[in-house]
Amino acid sequence: MQIDYEILLRFFFAALWGGIVGAERQYRSKSAGFRTMIMISIGACFFTMMSMLIGSPASHDRIASNIVTGIGFLGAGVIFRGENRINGITTAATIWAVAAIGMGIGAGFYFAASCASILIFLILAVLPFLENYIEFLNLARTYSITLPYSENLSDYYEKKLKANKLKFRIVKHVKKDGELMLVWETQGHAKNHAAFIAKMLKEDSINKFEYY
Repeated sequence: MQIDYEILLRFFFAALWGGIVGAERQYRSKSAGFRTMIMISIGACFFTMMSMLIGSPASHDRIASNIVTGIGFLGAGVIFRGENRINGITTAATIWAVAAIGMGIGAGFYFAASCASILIFLILAVLPFLENYIEFLNLARTYSITLPYSENLSDYYEKKLKANKLKFRIVKHVKKDGELMLVWETQGHAKNHAAFIAKMLKEDSINKFEYY
C-alpha cells in the first residue's frame, strides 16, 4: 500500500494549529481545551477531505458544507447562563473558528489556515487585557439592597448612585413584610463602583446588600 504523505501532512497541521489554539483555552481552564480543539480541527479536516474524495466531481462540497451546521451544536453545549451574564460565547466562537481552520487544511489551504490560527491565538491571548481595560472604564454591576420600609428610600439611594457618577436603571422595587428590596443595573468607572460599595457597607439601616 502506497502511503499518501499529503494526507499525513494535512492531519499533522490540523493537530498542530488546533493544538496551539487549544493550549490557550486549556491554560485559561475553559470547557473546550487542548484535546477538544485538536479533535475539532482534525475532524473538520477529515470531513473536508472525505467530502472532496466522495463527492467528486459533481459535489465535492457535499459533506463539508454541513460541518458549519454540525459544529454549531457542539458550540451551543459550552454556552451557559451565569448569575448576571452569558458565559462560554468566546469558547463557542473559538470552536467554530478552529473547525474553519481544519476545513482549510483539509482543502489544502495551508497558508490561509496558519494565518487564521495565529490570528485566533493572538486574539485569545492578547485582547483580554484590552477587554479588561475597557470594562474597568465602564464596568456593569447589579446592586441589590434590602432594608426596613420607609418613604422615598429609592430616591435616597439613587442620589448616592448619581453622586458616585454611576448610570443606573431600577429593575426591581418590591415591598414585602415591612421590608423594601431595591435592585439597580448600573454602569460606570470601576473606582466609582468601589466608592459606592464602600459607602453602602457603612449604612447601618441596610439589612442586606449584594452586588454582582
